[in-house]
Amino acid sequence: MLLDPTLTTQPPQLGAQDAEDLARNIFGKALHAVELSGERDRNFRMTAPDGSQFLLKISNPAEAREIVHLQNAVLNHLKEAAPSLPVPHPVAALDGRYHTDISLADGRASILRMLTFLPGTPLVASPRTTALRQALGRCLASLDQALHDFVHPAAEHDLLWNVAAAHRLAGMIDSIADPARRVLVRRFMDHYETNTLPALTKLRAQVIHNDFNLGNVLVRPDRTDEVAAIIDFGDVIHGPLVGEIATAAAYQLVDGPDPLRNAAEMIGAYHGRLQLEPSEQAVMLDLVMARLVITVLITEWRATRYPENRAYIMRNNGLAWAGLDHIDQLPRAEASRRLLQFCQSGDNE
Repeated sequence: MLLDPTLTTQPPQLGAQDAEDLARNIFGKALHAVELSGERDRNFRMTAPDGSQFLLKISNPAEAREIVHLQNAVLNHLKEAAPSLPVPHPVAALDGRYHTDISLADGRASILRMLTFLPGTPLVASPRTTALRQALGRCLASLDQALHDFVHPAAEHDLLWNVAAAHRLAGMIDSIADPARRVLVRRFMDHYETNTLPALTKLRAQVIHNDFNLGNVLVRPDRTDEVAAIIDFGDVIHGPLVGEIATAAAYQLVDGPDPLRNAAEMIGAYHGRLQLEPSEQAVMLDLVMARLVITVLITEWRATRYPENRAYIMRNNGLAWAGLDHIDQLPRAEASRRLLQFCQSGDNE
């Protein structure tokens, strides 16, 4: 089993005063810092006297330099290729660079970055409607269209949160306490390794955001059916294009009596702007389930090791189990049909 060192290495230990000192010394900006929650890095919202805001990111010491470069390169590419997309942009330091090597108080090395800060209400805290799910699907399709021609050598890196490599987490299944849930996940993993993995090698692939979850999308407070920002490009990877929308759709399996319809509305809107090929549609259900399985395996494994951060780590665990339980109650063909029900005409009218 591949272990991501950023998930087993303690994040940088800095406070608000440290962040303000770094902003002043490295970026020449007098800013007020407020710490934000995070899993791997240390993040601060930085506010200037004129009200403008920035995000100061201090990378996990285990994060490879080339991965930080990849994330900055993606954001700079989007700034040029799709300036209307609501994504943050890197801010140059006083020396003109977009990343700065720093030494932490405990002697570890880290990388410092600053991004523009985009305001909005996290999707998890906003009412979710058909119109919003359709807007999410179209926005994600536009993001992938803008990334179609982007290449970077570090994009091929290993990442546990990759639906194209869920089989690498099979060793975590035994850590699931509930025997019935262990059986469910093992059954999925057997099907995935036998049927899904061979099919993935034949599908379109490109650089994708790979983490379009309820915390990484913001909506406008005054118009909650409109996307205000796509944030956190920390899981960017080169992978199957369909893995992008499958990952996003996995987080829509909530709200109301028909969660598959919720996911289908997003998938249909994505398909209406960026058409999914029949071979991609054929693996949609498996990749949605792969994201749910990855979520429950990684979060339960990490929560036992970092109990002090358990609430943050487990924030999507219950949703993932609920999605898996719902899908498991249906015949595979019926679950797949429901997920793809709006892919003939795109958006649900």
